[in-house]
Amino acid sequence: MDEVTRGQGGGTQTQHDRHGQWPKAESVEDFRRNLAAVNGRIAAACQRAGRDPASVRLLPVSKTVEEARIRLAYAAGCRYLGENKLQEVSRKWESMADLTDLKWSVIGHLQTNKAKLVARYAAEFQALDSLRVAEALDRRLQAEGRELDVFVQVNTSGEASKYGLHPDETAAFLRGMPAFSALRVRGLMTLALFSAEAARVRQCFVLLRTLRDRLRQEAPQGIGLDELSMGMSGDYEIAIEEGATVVRVGQAIFGARNTPDSYYWPADPGSGPAA
Repeated sequence: MDEVTRGQGGGTQTQHDRHGQWPKAESVEDFRRNLAAVNGRIAAACQRAGRDPASVRLLPVSKTVEEARIRLAYAAGCRYLGENKLQEVSRKWESMADLTDLKWSVIGHLQTNKAKLVARYAAEFQALDSLRVAEALDRRLQAEGRELDVFVQVNTSGEASKYGLHPDETAAFLRGMPAFSALRVRGLMTLALFSAEAARVRQCFVLLRTLRDRLRQEAPQGIGLDELSMGMSGDYEIAIEEGATVVRVGQAIFGARNTPDSYYWPADPGSGPAA
């Protein structure tokens, strides 16, 4: 069986053609409506894949979104938000410290000199692809007396512009992770090809799932690989059909961004938009 089109989900298309057209949420009701729409699509994708919707966590991504609208999203029920850039999210952490039950997931590339911020504020880090970063995070976390859930980022699209481990490097990387006792590996993360060609996008998700299934057989004790973080506004339904347990959705909840996608993930020529 061709895994790219396995099951009933083979015909699902991306929503990348909606890039720039997502309506901006500017009230609590707007956010509730957008969240309900996304959760409805998550439930439908789970039904096609024969999965329980409770097995998928929606991570709203608030990058570029100003504090006032984040507070509206909070009022609409968002308690966990994803951010890419440390210089942006550190301001939000400080200014919204009064929302004590609001948690933050860092989903973008991290330099070692910013590890202190993640160790202090983040509830989760989804873009681990360097032992140097792992060491810096572990050292800072030990000083803070904290532990941190992490996902290992894998480059499944083969694009030189994207961060992440080569799939063939992932097993060796995981073997080194038990040395960092403050880091709790929960699973793998990837950014699929930014393309309107659903079959090519799906193949990235298939690659991560099959890699995870294989690595489960040889992962060191204490290394968890239950989670797969994959899928964004334009392709999260396909990701769910291929096993995603976390989907990172920004524009479909908050509205189209003015900031170009290249600000966050430089795209190769011919790539489509991020979401």
